[in-house]
Amino acid sequence: MSMTDPIADLLTRIRNAGMANHPKLEIPASRVKVELASVLKDLGYIKNYKLTMDDVQGHLQIYLKYDDTQNHVIHEIQRVSKPGCRMYVGKSDIPQVKNGHGAAILSTSKGVMDDEAARQAGVGGELLCTVW
Repeated sequence: MSMTDPIADLLTRIRNAGMANHPKLEIPASRVKVELASVLKDLGYIKNYKLTMDDVQGHLQIYLKYDDTQNHVIHEIQRVSKPGCRMYVGKSDIPQVKNGHGAAILSTSKGVMDDEAARQAGVGGELLCTVW
């Protein structure tokens, strides 16, 4: 069975694993999911990720991050642009999430990047998700 929105599936699995205090999760890999995991790691929302290739498509392991009191560091992660209703923003319309305490993740012509990097690069793109 094919999946309609693999990015939303990734975000839901991260959200559910964080609520259940799992140390890691494993999902089928794709280029966009790996780039999204890389941005989340750079922003400090996950510990690490590991790509394991096999004959089909590979698996992506994401190691979740918790604070000192074992609370998940991701308070909220939401999909913004959906397959039925894409959301594109220009370089001057990139939103600030929680007054700069969160991040918006965009898919741009220069790759997947967070809102701050997109502003510095002067590019807009598809607003994939917000996290804080």
